[in-house]
Amino acid sequence: MTEPLPDDLLPLVYDHLRRLAGRLQRRDPNQTLRPTELVHEAFLKLDGHLDRFESREHFLAVAAKAMRQILIDRARRNQADKRGGGELVRTTLAGVGAEDPPVDLMDLEGALAALEQVDPRGAHIVELRFLGGLSVTETAELLGMSRSAVQASWRLSRAFLLTRLQD
Repeated sequence: MTEPLPDDLLPLVYDHLRRLAGRLQRRDPNQTLRPTELVHEAFLKLDGHLDRFESREHFLAVAAKAMRQILIDRARRNQADKRGGGELVRTTLAGVGAEDPPVDLMDLEGALAALEQVDPRGAHIVELRFLGGLSVTETAELLGMSRSAVQASWRLSRAFLLTRLQD
């Protein structure tokens, strides 16, 4: 069993998640969930499990996945509420490709799910880098990989996603 996150680490993790949530919100100007609310929902999902994380990076990876699930669930509910019309939830892949046009959040989720089918590690790296905001070094350390292997997988995964989203 791992040690719980130290009390002095929680504010740092919270601040990181808050910045991430703000970045996600900037990518989707139509997002109605404020960054603080998104972080709080993610913390609620993880409540009771704080003693299971091996490191700050591990916690951030799981929290990023929780935020992704929250955003996708909200997008699905919004689309269900607006059957047959309404605005799409859009985001960009900033950092995934140069000058990325906005894409539908549900299309991005579908592309990530397709990537996960052919390259689960690549999908996890995208999740850590894009949604978790981890650096190449942090991602490599968390996954026990070399920086060059993470960078290569990141490039291939970006290309896969961009190709899939253009279709």
